[in-house]
Amino acid sequence: MRLREYYALNRGGGLATESFSQWIGAVSAQLFHRLGLSPTAMSALNLFLGLVASVGVLVAARTGDYHGWIGLAALVLWHVAYGVDCGDGQLARATRTGSTAGARIDVLCDIALQIALVAAVSAVAAEYTPDAPAWIYALFAGTWMVNLVTSVMQQGDTGGSMVTSTSLPVRLVKLIRDYAFVITVLGVAIWLVPKWTIWVIVAFTAVNGLFLLASIAFTGRAAQRAWAEKTAARNS
Repeated sequence: MRLREYYALNRGGGLATESFSQWIGAVSAQLFHRLGLSPTAMSALNLFLGLVASVGVLVAARTGDYHGWIGLAALVLWHVAYGVDCGDGQLARATRTGSTAGARIDVLCDIALQIALVAAVSAVAAEYTPDAPAWIYALFAGTWMVNLVTSVMQQGDTGGSMVTSTSLPVRLVKLIRDYAFVITVLGVAIWLVPKWTIWVIVAFTAVNGLFLLASIAFTGRAAQRAWAEKTAARNS
């Protein structure tokens, strides 16, 4: 298969993901296919690369030996890892080897990788702003998973987006929910302005917290409407 054929099998994503990460995924899917490797091997590589980047940042920050180039290396590895993560689904669909177990291991690897990423970014922030209250990091870690959980919930027939428009202005606004964009912002922060990392953390915590509240309201309204419709149908 040609590269564009792998790319055509992607499941979409935000503007940055579709413009950049899914192409890395297509390249990696094509390579793994030629090597006869499975989509699960791609999930494992995604986890390995992400952990190497995050653990490197974490150790350097906690030992007081952190330098900007470490943040740059982490930024590159995080993007390569995410690209490979995009590619495992493309490979599974191209070879028709997708399975429930494969989808689960993909999500589990994503969770493990993102826990490490949150720990790494928090370690840099703590190194440069040691007086920041601990509850900020707790909120950051807790609300970080909103993005992953809601994306998983949107899969399947019952999923849906609160804003369905695909216009460019809307897609630009939605970049804040795009994992490729998020790791870019975090990576650039710990690379170029690590002393500002705490404020980046605060910003993402606020955005994810507000999105969680909006998701609860949106989903609650949909559930209430469905209940009312079923009640009316049962009583008619």
